[in-house]
Amino acid sequence: MTIPFRASVLAFASVLAAGQARADLTIGVSMPLTGPASGLGIPSKNGFALWPATVGGEKVKLVILDDASDPTQAGKNARRFIAEDKVDLIIGSSATGPSMAISEVAAESQTVQLSTSPVELPEGKGGWTFRLAQSNAVMASGLARQMKGANIKTLAFLGYSDGYGESWLREISAAAKAMGIQVVAVERYGRADTSVTAQALKVVAARPDAVLVVGSGSGAAMPHKALIERGFQGKVYQTHSAASNDLIRLGGKDVEGAVVVAGLAVTPEALPDSHPSKKLAVDFVERYEKQFGAGTRNQFAAHSYDAQLLLQYVVPEALKKGKPGTPEFRAALKQVLESTPNIPITQGVIHYTPTDHFGLGSNSRMLLTIDKGAWKALAP
Repeated sequence: MTIPFRASVLAFASVLAAGQARADLTIGVSMPLTGPASGLGIPSKNGFALWPATVGGEKVKLVILDDASDPTQAGKNARRFIAEDKVDLIIGSSATGPSMAISEVAAESQTVQLSTSPVELPEGKGGWTFRLAQSNAVMASGLARQMKGANIKTLAFLGYSDGYGESWLREISAAAKAMGIQVVAVERYGRADTSVTAQALKVVAARPDAVLVVGSGSGAAMPHKALIERGFQGKVYQTHSAASNDLIRLGGKDVEGAVVVAGLAVTPEALPDSHPSKKLAVDFVERYEKQFGAGTRNQFAAHSYDAQLLLQYVVPEALKKGKPGTPEFRAALKQVLESTPNIPITQGVIHYTPTDHFGLGSNSRMLLTIDKGAWKALAP
């Protein structure tokens, strides 16, 4: 496959112009800039435009490749990062399948991966993968609590037939059961599907009080609209991969009143002033919208931006044990990530441990609704 996009990016234009300068800290980035998950990958790439020229005192070189939403291509990108670019770490992917493929290379090469998707990996396979996105378990528990408060008794699932969808089905089923909510229907669809009419009809026929739609980016609007068009009158919930203005733009009046669990970078102004991420998140969305336009804020760009906030803490400590480009430095990055508690980023407070490479807890989520074509924070 021909890779349609390749670039080395530095935040400052003067450094970009230099082109040939060798940076001290080399980072490989694989994002779905084309394909079904491009609605996640493009804003993720945009988040790197706000990076500073140095991280932890080291100049940065970002090598950004398109994985085309394809796990095979993501694996090839990761191997190229290791063999040719000699990267110190890998960031990506925004899509679960490609992120899983990268994790295999990360483990094999003993290179830290900062995943911008909440990828779940088999036990013993994710030792070098750290997530910047909130886990589906954290987000599902927040939704289930809201459902219980809204007196939801029965729930249907309409979601992706891939790893992201199956993870959400598992987590929401457990969280709903704990809240006394019964899952009465399960329907799946593919990321590339252009219609879910048959699945929507089956969901509506089950007569649930609510439906959880598990989609991402612009693809989250299509199943939501299908439910409304087939007469569903209950509550529709969406996951954090749907928390972008694409849902509102494409869903129109059909998504009014939806409840979406989201990261903090969608409406950070609604956070209490005491929240450790508020200042960081507000600063991020103001800078992002100044560069990319009003209303463009989204949590996918925030994940990419958060990578450098995290590394500002981690890199200086890792440098005490090795220099960029060495196995000692790569091993130190992992060790420091696992031993540095409570790092504030725009999406919450990260606390990785050797056994927890998700790191974000309940203070990393918000419940939003769509009210008159705009996001509105719900009470905790």
